[in-house]
Amino acid sequence: MLKKQIVIGSLLCLIASMSWGAMFPVAHLAMQQIDPFYFSFIRYFAVSIILSALLLWKEGIASFRLEGRGKALLFFGTMAFTVYNMCVFLGQQLMGEPGTVAASIMEVLMPMISIIVLWITTKKAPNKNTIASVAIALIGALFVITKGNFSFFIMAGQQLVPLMFIFAGVMGWVIYSMGGSRFKDWSILRYSTLTCLLGSAVSFVIVALASAFQLLPVPSWETILSIKYEMSFMILLPGLAALLCWNQGIKLLSPLNGILFINFVPITTFVIMAFQGYTVSPYEFFGTLLIIFALVQNNAHQRRAARMNEIKVYSAGHRPKEKMIKAAR
Repeated sequence: MLKKQIVIGSLLCLIASMSWGAMFPVAHLAMQQIDPFYFSFIRYFAVSIILSALLLWKEGIASFRLEGRGKALLFFGTMAFTVYNMCVFLGQQLMGEPGTVAASIMEVLMPMISIIVLWITTKKAPNKNTIASVAIALIGALFVITKGNFSFFIMAGQQLVPLMFIFAGVMGWVIYSMGGSRFKDWSILRYSTLTCLLGSAVSFVIVALASAFQLLPVPSWETILSIKYEMSFMILLPGLAALLCWNQGIKLLSPLNGILFINFVPITTFVIMAFQGYTVSPYEFFGTLLIIFALVQNNAHQRRAARMNEIKVYSAGHRPKEKMIKAAR
């Protein structure tokens, strides 16, 4: 039974990670026809409708009540479904094909960014192993983004702004992921649905105002239909199935084991881009390996620490009574 649970959980996490890895090359194709703002809004507007139907069917109309948490839901929904999507895809579009790689790599850095955010917010420094992992991962990201040409930092006028957009988007998703801990008494489906609905509402306001002031052209039906296959993929796999698969897979495997599958994001991205004709440079390949190594070794360290803690707890609970009395004295 346990073996079956591990197999199912691994398969679900693999599906989610590969879907996210395929997301960026597909988005690159779609955004040759449509701007990233309307692309993001239409995508998650459709996802929110599907999630709403699932939530209504599974938990009933009462599950749509905000219960006095509307501001928090609006904030986290905006971070995930507005800031993340619009900023990441805008940065990706501005960078061109290299932006596909950069966005994929930033996705993998989310666990490391979470560690840094927790360090800042809790004032509790991570252990030396975690700091080393963050440093290695950042070095790897630099290799990927700069392709080994470190004069990039001197002549970064055209790339710095897109990278900042991508980083801001990734930060938005990290904040959203952390926000889920405030809704432990809710189902994952309910939290996902309500935040997606509110985030999509914010995205609608942004695109509507931008179009009203003639900053964004409203896409025609012909434009939308021209990317129907790409949009269908983005809605059904990275937008809906990946979310549900990931959450269920993490539940079956535990976060420590499930998070390892996020390493398949850049691998999938590189494979798809190779089929599309993009040549992956040795620096991009080596940088990706560094990031994967950093994540795997940090995860292994966390699991060793968890096992040691379990052994200590078990030993303390099974100490001979005489020793426990002596220790108490």
